[in-house]
Amino acid sequence: MSITAHQVVTLHYVLSDILSDGSEQVLDDSNARDKPLEYLHGHDNIVPGLEQALAGLKVGDAATVTLAPADAYGMRNEALVQEVGRGSFGNADLTPGSRFQTEGEAGPQIVTVVDVVGDRITIDTNHPLAGRTLSYRVKILDTRDATRAELAKGHPLPPGTEHSKVEDRKVL
Repeated sequence: MSITAHQVVTLHYVLSDILSDGSEQVLDDSNARDKPLEYLHGHDNIVPGLEQALAGLKVGDAATVTLAPADAYGMRNEALVQEVGRGSFGNADLTPGSRFQTEGEAGPQIVTVVDVVGDRITIDTNHPLAGRTLSYRVKILDTRDATRAELAKGHPLPPGTEHSKVEDRKVL
């Protein structure tokens, strides 16, 4: 079965940053954790360029996909680097490089502390991988039709949950 919209896809991946000299730096490897990624195709669960590249692949297929920033986490926006007061963080221990997840206008976002000077904190709300060219090496392990509950939620549900049972599967 080829990957199409409304299917749950299970895959292993190796994510690398393509450096300016053309070399690669591995950022994440699902194989190393023996924890494949499961996502709902066509529901914006993964970066757009990768989802587009995976369409039509089948179980057992392997692919290498190189994505420009616009097709992955977007370009860096320097307007997203700003100075805020320490009060925004309560009693949190702040050091440059610290990361927090907060609720942004478009949903959860990662905030990175850039600098701490007294009560003034410089933060960056760009995605940590914004502006980077990325390479994904993927191997498709499984595909299946999503259940009605998964389609309603917009993502795969954990195995064994009441709403992920086979009898709940909807043929589209």
